[in-house]
Amino acid sequence: MAELYNVGKIVNTQGIKGEVRVISRTDFPEERYKKGAKLFLDQPGKKMIELTVASHRKHKTFDLLSFENHPNINDVEKYRDGILKISSEQLKELPENEYYLHQIIGLTVEDEEGTEIGKVSEVLSPGANDVWVVQRKGEKDLLIPYIEEVVLKVDLEKRFVTIHIMEGLLD
Repeated sequence: MAELYNVGKIVNTQGIKGEVRVISRTDFPEERYKKGAKLFLDQPGKKMIELTVASHRKHKTFDLLSFENHPNINDVEKYRDGILKISSEQLKELPENEYYLHQIIGLTVEDEEGTEIGKVSEVLSPGANDVWVVQRKGEKDLLIPYIEEVVLKVDLEKRFVTIHIMEGLLD
């Protein structure tokens, strides 16, 4: 089977007609959750199952989904805390200088002189731009804003990022 990537977590049911509340982990909810889309449900200790989206709507901070052949709450209650995934074949090509989280996490970060700083451990989305959390050996994590002035080069093949260390960045 192809590699799978998380797109959301089912956190609860919604109403009695088989809808579930999903905390989404995708930048493409309209595509991932459109009617007819295939998702894989991963639950610890259980066999992974494939679900087909029957409906999708937004409600507050949640994506509400229903699945084909799951018409009531009793059909979906057992899916709570399950992780919804897509296969690598479902990933679409991104524009230049845009990346999937799984491509960035784990990359080695170095400065312009080639000195290793650490590895990207997490990507935060606090507002205007993403912030990459870089784990450093024996030091506190470094927060790198994903902006042109700081992130100079991303090489996915060689698994490294070159950054410009602006004044105050290492403080």
